[in-house]
Amino acid sequence: MAVLERLRSDHAPALLAFERENRGYFAASVPDRGDAYFTDFEERHRALLDEQETRTIHFHVLVGEGGEILGRFNLVDVADGAAELGYRVAEKATGRGVATAGVREVCRLAREEYGLSRLTAVTTLGNDGSRAVLGRVGFGAVGSVTLDGEAGTSYELDLADGLGRTAA
Repeated sequence: MAVLERLRSDHAPALLAFERENRGYFAASVPDRGDAYFTDFEERHRALLDEQETRTIHFHVLVGEGGEILGRFNLVDVADGAAELGYRVAEKATGRGVATAGVREVCRLAREEYGLSRLTAVTTLGNDGSRAVLGRVGFGAVGSVTLDGEAGTSYELDLADGLGRTAA
């Protein structure tokens, strides 16, 4: 059984492996992180953990039974009771409800642990999987956006409305 955990320093090796193994898969639907992300990974990981202590970001990883990371679920730009949700799931874990379960859990944490009342998310029109997950969890489309030159949609979820308990 996979468990969503708040990102810690000891997650670094498994997180780097996750990012490397899925780089091509992720680049097909979201902007690539670039080579510097991998070259400077250790330093960047420490800096993000330091920033997490300020409570302006909340990073989570979905850890499988063998300690491998199956997904990332992040809340960034935390301010005034709101944050932006971002997530990515390993290619080998897709199609099994992992993304939906992870997003639901991070939404619960956002409300119950971090005191947030509203989340936003954005995705490209071509990312059908993310659009479906956001809809299942209860996010509603609120506008059009452009992400790295691609058309996309902005979504919003009011966490006071029961975390979008729509059917999966």
